[in-house]
Amino acid sequence: MILAGDIGGTKTNLGLFDSSDGSLVAQSQKSFPSKNYDGLESIVNEFMSAAGQPEIVAAAFGVAGPVVEGVSVTPNLPWLVKASSLASLLHLPSISLLNDLEATAHGIAALKMDEFTTLNEGQQETGNAALIAAGTGLGCASLFWDGKKYVVSASEGGHMDFAPRDELETRLLQHLMSKHSHVSVERVLSGPGLFNIYDLLRSIGFAEESPEIAERLKHEDPSGVISKAALDSQDKLCVQALDMFAGIYGAAAGNIALLLKAVSGVYIGGGIAPKIIQKLKDGVFMKAFVNKGRLSSLLQAIPVRVILNEKTALLGSARVAAADALNSNSA
Repeated sequence: MILAGDIGGTKTNLGLFDSSDGSLVAQSQKSFPSKNYDGLESIVNEFMSAAGQPEIVAAAFGVAGPVVEGVSVTPNLPWLVKASSLASLLHLPSISLLNDLEATAHGIAALKMDEFTTLNEGQQETGNAALIAAGTGLGCASLFWDGKKYVVSASEGGHMDFAPRDELETRLLQHLMSKHSHVSVERVLSGPGLFNIYDLLRSIGFAEESPEIAERLKHEDPSGVISKAALDSQDKLCVQALDMFAGIYGAAAGNIALLLKAVSGVYIGGGIAPKIIQKLKDGVFMKAFVNKGRLSSLLQAIPVRVILNEKTALLGSARVAAADALNSNSA
């Protein structure tokens, strides 16, 4: 039995998988609200106790944060995640601790075509691929083609500087600079980022704020309120905020595609994209994606797909743990 985890700022997904016959068969899965716990060890303890403390031969966890020498200080949670501590807890010589987008990239190969929505068919070329995902934060990962297979590499591209493309986005940057010493693209492309865009539009008087929306923002998840009202065309401020969000998302995805020369494809992951798929398909995202001047034709040829399976990172962690178990047995 192997244990896999996907640790995010909002929720932590854990799963037990049987990999004895070479395939992954889910045995037990559960989701936990991350902010209700003081660390990953508490969640693992609770999950393993409920499962009857099965014997684990390998474990891997994807965590939303940079992993350096087996340690991650999570930016959206007050946690210190250590591979050595988790290995000791699970009575294993070692475990794999990787970035959550790195885990998602490993999970892509396990998905079927009906678990994607295509934004751009493009032309399927052999070469690198890229992954970008907005959720509680913003993550990126690369899939380098070495001539025979994809080699996944982690990234912290979500913390690159936000680069505005027009006057309104420049005002957004200035608005955020008044509040933060550094304005990363994550400040805009994330759940909190969508509210930041709305807040700018409200502050400059782009349109009058709806009293109903204002009240709901006090008691509900702001990104959910704004995106739903926008998709239902209920509120001018929300419609404009989501439109800006989609354009900035497309531009950032195009930047990652250029950085990695991701001719094989760009994958859009995270929890937000499936919820606003209607918006992502209306052309705003792809217009910004390909708007790269002299290299626009290169971007037009890149396939762009949205990942619909919310457990892709968990599957990726399970694939890494299964490979670790196989390597351990063959050593």
